[in-house]
Amino acid sequence: MAARGWRRLLGLRAAGRPLLRGRALLAANTLGCGALMAAGDGARQAWEVRARPGQTFDPRRSGRMGAVGCSMGPFLHGWYAWLERLLPAAGPRRLPRALAKVLLDQLLASPLLAAWYFLGLGCLEGQTMQESCQELGDKFWELYKADWCVWPPAQLLNFLFVPPPLRVTYVSGVTLCWDTYLSYLKYRVPAAPVQQG
Repeated sequence: MAARGWRRLLGLRAAGRPLLRGRALLAANTLGCGALMAAGDGARQAWEVRARPGQTFDPRRSGRMGAVGCSMGPFLHGWYAWLERLLPAAGPRRLPRALAKVLLDQLLASPLLAAWYFLGLGCLEGQTMQESCQELGDKFWELYKADWCVWPPAQLLNFLFVPPPLRVTYVSGVTLCWDTYLSYLKYRVPAAPVQQG
């Protein structure tokens, strides 16, 4: 029984290997980013539906999140390829190079992706550019501080142990939890002001 399970697993691995090359990898990364961002929003909405009487699940909201995720996939695909060319993981300087990649990722990609997220969703939801920029300004530092808590350790593991073709997939897996947080931050209901009396 166990041998048959291993054969199936190895067969799945062999069948999936073509998805880790060239344009197929780009497509897999793009669709994976979109699907996981939609799933993160779906998880958040499931919580909201249970916690807020009268709220219903909005599939269009998850669809918009998925569209923004798909738009980020090609950037992330190219970003990780560029980082690997700039600072190859092989060799004796593996840890310093991984740390440099983490720093570049945090200083360059993270702020760009935060802006992309809020501006992209704002556009898809019909917000004006001014409204989207206002929301970005209101929520950016909260997002960026949380980003520094989650992503440096996750990316260090990524750059040290994950093969380059699987990096976007690994990040997408971590992103499932992260996207639930992004959905919370984007759609949270502001607390009612306390009445003085």
